[in-house]
Amino acid sequence: MRFKSIVLLGACVGALSVGAVHAVAQGPAASAPATTVQQDFDAAAALDATNDRAASLAAWTKLEARTKPGSRSRGIVLVRQAPIFFSLNRADEAVAAARAGLALLPEGDPTLAEDRTRAYLIIGRIATDTLDYAGAVAALEKAEAGAVSSGDKLGAMLALVSVQIFIDPVAAAATLGRSDALAATLKLEKSVTAQFGRQRTVLRLNTGDLAGARASALRTIQLLGGLETLKIDTTDVAARSDAAIAFLLSGNADEARRYMALTGAGRMVKGSFDPAAEMRSPDCGGEAGLKPQDVAVVDFTIASDGTIAQATPVYAAGGGRVAIEFARAVKGWSWPIDSVAAIPTFFRYHARVEMRCSTAFERPSVSDGLDGVLEQWLMSKGVAIPPEATGSQAAAVTAQRAALAAAMARSPNSLETLAAIQRLNSNPVVPREERAALYSRGLAIAIANGVPASARLALDLPGRLSAVTDLWKPGVYENALTPMVSEPAYVNDPQARAAIRLMIVDGAVARARKSEKNDAAIVTLRQVADDKALQPNDPLRVGALIRLASIEERSGQIDAARATFASSGLTANQCAIMDAPPKMVSMPGAEAFPMEAQRWGFEGWTQVQYDIGADGNVVNQRALLSYPPFIFSEAGTKFFDKAKYAKTYRPDGGLGCGATTTRVRFLLPGSPQRPSSS
Repeated sequence: MRFKSIVLLGACVGALSVGAVHAVAQGPAASAPATTVQQDFDAAAALDATNDRAASLAAWTKLEARTKPGSRSRGIVLVRQAPIFFSLNRADEAVAAARAGLALLPEGDPTLAEDRTRAYLIIGRIATDTLDYAGAVAALEKAEAGAVSSGDKLGAMLALVSVQIFIDPVAAAATLGRSDALAATLKLEKSVTAQFGRQRTVLRLNTGDLAGARASALRTIQLLGGLETLKIDTTDVAARSDAAIAFLLSGNADEARRYMALTGAGRMVKGSFDPAAEMRSPDCGGEAGLKPQDVAVVDFTIASDGTIAQATPVYAAGGGRVAIEFARAVKGWSWPIDSVAAIPTFFRYHARVEMRCSTAFERPSVSDGLDGVLEQWLMSKGVAIPPEATGSQAAAVTAQRAALAAAMARSPNSLETLAAIQRLNSNPVVPREERAALYSRGLAIAIANGVPASARLALDLPGRLSAVTDLWKPGVYENALTPMVSEPAYVNDPQARAAIRLMIVDGAVARARKSEKNDAAIVTLRQVADDKALQPNDPLRVGALIRLASIEERSGQIDAARATFASSGLTANQCAIMDAPPKMVSMPGAEAFPMEAQRWGFEGWTQVQYDIGADGNVVNQRALLSYPPFIFSEAGTKFFDKAKYAKTYRPDGGLGCGATTTRVRFLLPGSPQRPSSS
């Protein structure tokens, strides 16, 4: 079986079946063409097997023009274009082609099953890459259900389980069970079995089954040739790194370091893996509700231009939403091109970093605030909000859907139905398309029942985002929300227009390259901060000032950041915005390098955040970023046990400087070890 291309999520379109060839009907033509439709179809199919993606796309585009709009034939051609668009880094066009093609393919036609499967695979792959895991699950479930060949079905299962782990672990375990049953009927290469083994390890890591994770990781390593194999690839590296995490979480640090050493991480013979020019942890709080104790390991690939080509969560203490949010932060990192050239190519693929959130500019979630406004209004009308899920969100979604169906059966336009919609939409397992429909329905009910503007916004704002399929494109997110500020429903409501503006800024900053200026974001935040209709202590105004101070600090405008932060009413004792942060007067020397890391030949770095007391002692230190994961985290934090800063006068004897961030590089003996502020 040709399984290799299927394992890559079916992104490559192979040779077409005879039945599919005859499915394309010739559209009307003014004169006899030089070639038949069959010949054009064969030519396009042949080009699919080559590396000339531009020629392949041109061939399918030519064929598209010869099919009738709205026809089954046009649908087939559109579906075949989707993977080509994807391979050309035109993801938005790939999704549009796949969805348009699916809409034209009759569901009941078995001869089109392969085309439908491949279309859903492409949609699922792009949703995965853009970290829309709920949307990916919805598409990949359809890909698996419709797959005919064993290869397509296994490929869909592999793609599906990788995202279900962080959305619905119970469903992920069920998917692995189905893959085991199917694999038992086939003769698969060990490398394929190992890929499923890796997903089983990751699932067990994230569900607390550490003994099972260790066992699965070791089996996967053996399937790939064991530790003795002289030739390794990125799959070997990932499997060994998985084992290292499993051993570390189990308390066996020595074995963890041994397996991490065998990945090659932190052990380059030539070149170096320096921190990115723009490598920041996400702020605590925000839409994902990140907490200081949350920790994640994210796997990422650095493209040749220094941007992040892919970021995938591997492990998170805090849940799937936390894992995805940390991966989203990594997608904003970048390296200078000359620095990328110094990183050996092998190490640019599937590098891993340990992450925690920053407390420097912790901020509340805008959407959580809006949800609260809507729920308070509903309760003021005597409408009970269904309780939040106390356990698995995936387990709760069935009951939440049933509650909505029951409410609609009683009174489809009632506030009771709106409350059920609100609760279901708060469940992250709900796919984007379903969510968009729910928001639309909820908004109609809200308008009909006179829900106030700021409460209505809890439905309208995320609803508009859910309806957009290409949010990853520059400017699309902002363009979807910007018109709302001037709409009659919101223009005269201070809280509503402030919330919209904050969401615009958060989306724009998160999707922008970190080297880009944030002039537009600053203007928008100033509109919120200077809005006289907001009270000085309004959470939205304070949120705007916190965001503004963060942007100003990052761009080197320390005076402006300090003044902005002070105007928020919060205590401005962050080191980053002080006139003259305390100076380090003493630090440990070579003894700070952990002996275990020296024994295994590791080099690396860690970015540590800590507070400086008025007496100059360091407290509350925590590793924000560490490479390789877990190797230098403890050593990085312990480095500051013996560090001493100049004393800072504080009338209350409190902190002299809070939430400072310093990066420590750990180089093997013979190289200087100096902390550097970031």
